[in-house]
Amino acid sequence: MLYIILFFILTVCWTIALHDVLSARLKAKQEECSLLLREEGGLKEKSKILDSENERLNDVFMETLALYELTKDMCKGLDEDRILAIFHDNLRKHIGFKECRYIKDSLELGKYNDYMIFPLNTGENQSAGYLAVDGISDTDKDKFGILAQQLLIGLRRARLYQKVQGMAITDALTQVYCRRYFFERFSEELKRSKKNKLHLSFLMIDLDNFKQFNDRYGHLVGDAILRQVSRTICDMVRQIDFIGRYGGEELAIVLAETDKEQASFAAERIRQAIESSVIRAYDEELRVTVSIGISTFPDNAYHMKDLIEMADQALYLAKETGKNKVYFCPA
Repeated sequence: MLYIILFFILTVCWTIALHDVLSARLKAKQEECSLLLREEGGLKEKSKILDSENERLNDVFMETLALYELTKDMCKGLDEDRILAIFHDNLRKHIGFKECRYIKDSLELGKYNDYMIFPLNTGENQSAGYLAVDGISDTDKDKFGILAQQLLIGLRRARLYQKVQGMAITDALTQVYCRRYFFERFSEELKRSKKNKLHLSFLMIDLDNFKQFNDRYGHLVGDAILRQVSRTICDMVRQIDFIGRYGGEELAIVLAETDKEQASFAAERIRQAIESSVIRAYDEELRVTVSIGISTFPDNAYHMKDLIEMADQALYLAKETGKNKVYFCPA
């Protein structure tokens, strides 16, 4: 009987002890679960924050990418005014500001002391101008910088194209049209004259005694003479007229919408201007003269080839009859 009582007591004690152990373990597990739940809640909150930040960064990335994509729009054209118009349109779409001005001359910057000035540097100490912007927020300054860079890319491209075009159509020495491009323009202008029933005059100009200048003073002086004569002629013609280097010391001019009498007056002015000019070439001060032959559409010929030949004949007669004179195509 005593053993039964002892066994019962031991069983009860063991059960109580086991219960306490299990209770302690359960409590520890509950606390661990509670901690894990709190950590999970914290992780979920952090995840929400990270998702929100990721979404914000994605929006910033897409917006920045969109700004860089604008380069395609700005590079579609090669006209600077068109590029600037596209820039201003996109500036309004993406950035808040009061005013933005494109300034070419640095001397004008003094008028915009209260503006943020963004220099448009093309490299090699060359500038494409400046952007002066007013009323832009600090948060938009980076966007403005990106857009300004896209504008600069467009301007660089346009100016490079203009430079290449200029090299392709301009004679390197005289800076007038090269022979090929001059004839293209001549052909176009003659078509326009035929279509609209307008006069057109063609002048062939040759420097008198040019070989003697070359032989006596050297080719560098001869080149300086050609440059100065070309500049003088350019100063004497209108914007609608154009000049080309025909070959050697010969220059050619197309006088648009000009009849025989008007061409005679223009040619004589050119001849006198060259005759009265003093050409300073290195250590030399020289004077030169020119002979000019003229043909007129439609009076002398209807086709470009014939106009050139007739002006060339007139030039030959001017040379043969004393030089330094204007001569018309023989009737």
